[in-house]
Amino acid sequence: MYYKMKLADKVRVPPNRLGEELKKVILEVLQDQLEGSIDKEIGIFIAVTRVADVGEGEIIPGDGAVYYDVEFESVVLRLGLQEVIEGLVVETTSFGAFVSLGPIDAMLHVSQISDEYINYDEKNARLICQESKRFIGVGESVRARVVTLSLNEREPRDSKIGLTMRQSGLGTGRWLEEDLQKEKDKEKEKGGERGSH
Repeated sequence: MYYKMKLADKVRVPPNRLGEELKKVILEVLQDQLEGSIDKEIGIFIAVTRVADVGEGEIIPGDGAVYYDVEFESVVLRLGLQEVIEGLVVETTSFGAFVSLGPIDAMLHVSQISDEYINYDEKNARLICQESKRFIGVGESVRARVVTLSLNEREPRDSKIGLTMRQSGLGTGRWLEEDLQKEKDKEKEKGGERGSH
């Protein structure tokens, strides 16, 4: 889930930027330091959006920079086990699909797509369910549940997020529309049967 958070930190403004507009410099420093990084307590930083308040500057002997206590707003992604998320398929392979959640990708293993056997169509970059012929391709929106979560603060790219679509209400946008239509058709049939008695 995405959150807008108010946070506080001490920010180092380098000596060569001290003549510039302070809030602008602090915003850029925070964006460079935080965006795309992971903090296990806070989450995955998507964007630093605004510097709300800048306190008094502090000079440390031997360092020409000034350190400011800063309050700022940020958008973060916090994932939890069993959380239902939506993402975009950015790559398919013989072992599954990579799903972009914005700042980070998650893995949807072939065993977690469907109860059916899955074939990989390399030419069209699609994973195809053998019986129903449903498929997943690059660029498709998917709704899935987080089943494994291992965030790496030092190397965010080494984080591992595992997804599943093997439950009702999960799948590609197309699959969910098909399922919804089937439900509506069943309801109509039931309604028609009741009316004919």
